[in-house]
Amino acid sequence: MADRDPATEIRAAQDAPFSVHPLTPSIGAELRDIDLGAPDIADAIPAIRQALLDHKVIFFRDQDIKREQHLAFAQMFGELEIHPATPKDQDHPEILRIEHGPDSRGQENMWHSDVTWRAEPSLGSILRAIEIPEVGGDTLFANMHAAYMGLSEEMRGFVSGLTAVHDIARVFAKRLGKPPEELHAKYPPMEHPVVRTHPETGLPGLYVNGAFTSHIKGLSDQESADLLRHLYAQAANPEIQCRFRWAPGSIAFWDNRACQHFAASDYFPARRAMERATIKGDRPYYSPETN
Repeated sequence: MADRDPATEIRAAQDAPFSVHPLTPSIGAELRDIDLGAPDIADAIPAIRQALLDHKVIFFRDQDIKREQHLAFAQMFGELEIHPATPKDQDHPEILRIEHGPDSRGQENMWHSDVTWRAEPSLGSILRAIEIPEVGGDTLFANMHAAYMGLSEEMRGFVSGLTAVHDIARVFAKRLGKPPEELHAKYPPMEHPVVRTHPETGLPGLYVNGAFTSHIKGLSDQESADLLRHLYAQAANPEIQCRFRWAPGSIAFWDNRACQHFAASDYFPARRAMERATIKGDRPYYSPETN
């Protein structure tokens, strides 16, 4: 990973063993004519990685793979994390199962990037459809570089260099039935730049989200809340989004450094079960040279 040659990866994308079909001009593409369970899938990884950088989220259809193949594919992009919501006795603890039905309404219906409460948040997430409702349960994705560029020049200058605090307890204290203090003992609140420079593309993007960001340092409570409300709202622009309709065998792979996602919980009380492998990332930073 550290020894990547961007020129080689661009050539690899041009000669990719699959076809690329963008969903929108801003974000998202389906990669077709590829089998993620094929014995030679490793040969396609540089081109897949380049497609991810180019489109921020990529989708695969009709993938008849098992959990072991899902993990093997994800591990080709880096080390996998173990989420605290994963049962401790589960086989393959790197898999996070996200399942909702008549007794559990989906709670992922807010714009967010995965595990931003970690010191080194996720590079990317790979989500595989296990059981989907007959209708509903789509996932939306927003281009956070475009969200940043959509701000006024004055606002971009103001928010660049600010620091936000991200807190696991905002979501998982209730879900895991643990007091915030217990979660903070293992996962203390983390400070990340409000505007993050992507470590591979160099593009700046908004890096605050309604799920895990608690406040912006150095501002009053009211100033922080007002500014965060404005920044969160940038993801809601349909012109920087794509929407993915799941089907049996569908897989989505998104770059948590470049986009946010929103899982529509409109299918209740039907069942929806997904499995996610999450690739570890690095410490977010902001570089003024990228503006």
